[in-house]
Amino acid sequence: MVTYEEFSVRAAAVEARIAAACHAAGRPPGEVRLLAVTKTHPADAARFAARHGLSAVGENRVQEAAAKRSELAAELPALRWELIGHLQSNKAGLAAATFDCIQSVDSEKLARRLDAAAGELGKTLAVLLQVNAGRDPAKFGAEIEDAPRLLEAALACPHLRVEGLMTIAPLGAHETETAEHARRTFANLREMRDDFRTRHGVSLPELSMGMSGDLEIAIAAGSTCLRVGTALFGGRG
Repeated sequence: MVTYEEFSVRAAAVEARIAAACHAAGRPPGEVRLLAVTKTHPADAARFAARHGLSAVGENRVQEAAAKRSELAAELPALRWELIGHLQSNKAGLAAATFDCIQSVDSEKLARRLDAAAGELGKTLAVLLQVNAGRDPAKFGAEIEDAPRLLEAALACPHLRVEGLMTIAPLGAHETETAEHARRTFANLREMRDDFRTRHGVSLPELSMGMSGDLEIAIAAGSTCLRVGTALFGGRG
């Protein structure tokens, strides 16, 4: 685990990359938010993110996040917690109670389970729909052909607020291939979001795409949320 001083230097470097990429794309830096991915790191990682001024952290596992959030609840009540990892439907109840946003809704069944859990909690839960926009068999997410039906199902859930789409770019055999896969994947998600806007009259403002290694490509494609862990905290704990 890095020290706060090391984290601060790393965060400044990431923010400089974001600013440069936004300038190159002709976008205001304020359109893109940095989500600090604290998964597998101790609670101090979330403390560092909040101290630096970041408003949210991303976690992969429900129980790990629940423990950290409970530990930090009194200290950091305003910090938002977002689930970016795959969620099994049998953990929907705990996930709905733990997270402010779930970025990985990838099935109609999961959407319905989260809707029911949010209803029992008396809350409206923000969600993103995860789409396998790169058609990578190793990645989670609804298939491109199934995404319209997933959107319709999620929009029909009274206790969910669908804020946008999320995807993870596949890796290639070498750096050039990986970059091309990322460009194509992110373009697919952006085009899907634009089509959904036209067909369903929903804004879907959030496009969560891009991580430490491909954030410039994601910004050029229209990302509004970058999920960055390694570049901020180093290797996983």
